[in-house]
Amino acid sequence: MHFVVTGGGTGGHIYPALAIARGLLEKYPGATVHYLGSERGLEKDIVPRAGLEFTALPLAGLQRRITLHNLRAGALALAAVGRVRRLLKVRRPAAVIGTGGYVCGPVVLAAASLGIPTLIHEQNAFPGLTNRWLARLVDTVALTFPEAAPYFKGRAKKVVTGLPVRPELLRVDREKCRQNLGLLPGQLLLLSFGGSQGARSINRAMLEMCRQLAGRSDICLLHVTGPAQYEWFRQELQAAGINEDKFANINIKPYLHNMPAVLGAADLVICRAGAATIAEITVLGLPSILIPYPHAAGNHQVHNARALVRAGAAIMISDAELTGQLLQQKAGELLENRPLMASMARSAAGLGRPRALEEILSAVAELVQRGGL
Repeated sequence: MHFVVTGGGTGGHIYPALAIARGLLEKYPGATVHYLGSERGLEKDIVPRAGLEFTALPLAGLQRRITLHNLRAGALALAAVGRVRRLLKVRRPAAVIGTGGYVCGPVVLAAASLGIPTLIHEQNAFPGLTNRWLARLVDTVALTFPEAAPYFKGRAKKVVTGLPVRPELLRVDREKCRQNLGLLPGQLLLLSFGGSQGARSINRAMLEMCRQLAGRSDICLLHVTGPAQYEWFRQELQAAGINEDKFANINIKPYLHNMPAVLGAADLVICRAGAATIAEITVLGLPSILIPYPHAAGNHQVHNARALVRAGAAIMISDAELTGQLLQQKAGELLENRPLMASMARSAAGLGRPRALEEILSAVAELVQRGGL
């Protein structure tokens, strides 16, 4: 049995596709997976390292205005459809699965035109343009957020599956994680980060948090600055008289190589509102203060954050309004109100979908059976 998986441009599209690809290989022993991506996306480096067969397509994303670039991008997309159709006719996959990004358009369109079963997965509460368009052609749309469903028109079956998270997150032992970090019984861990590269606005606001929490025995703060801003952040702390050796409850890291082990010990998280991050904190049942990235396509991080706020699982602060004083006020209100944090934790856990990958694979299996394979 053979499958084609596609999705690219950013890690938000690539890593769910890789999780689905690995899941298919486990579910169907002896199966093969062919990953189709863009020559320009991160997938061209990430996917081959994951050991999957990879084909790069010459494509370009569309700009949100009429330009000569868009004419060229359209020509590349049309050429890619023809190339993918020829490939699919030879390989005859049991299903084609897309996770978003402009590479999905030609690949899924080619599959649908050949009658091959198709599924797309949408990570965000506000769907991307490519997935909204493809929903009119595919058989199934798998959703992370139920709030995304009204944006999809057409005949496709819509099923809320959630977003696959790292397997190690599903195996975390909270008490062991806390012991490994040296946390005392009853001590709260506040974890803050702005993504793998950090976020300057969050870093600036966290300086005030560090000043307010330095020396507290009941609260431990672990802030991840991102590699590029680490030295600047430490210098700012030292200028404020905060030394990590003196204040043991303040811990600053440029990057966390084992994020699941730290998330597993956290009591409150301050972070952006990317779909993968939200999937992880809800699977672990963590209350959060969400600061959506202001330049996300379609402002989708705001929509993601609002889904958690409506459920009582999070507080949202816009990046434009973010200050150290406001963040300290909101975080302080939660840290001093453990019953409220416990309520938010329950709400977050209620949104978590630890079986997201299994749900997606079940939807693929339904397509395979329907296709008579």
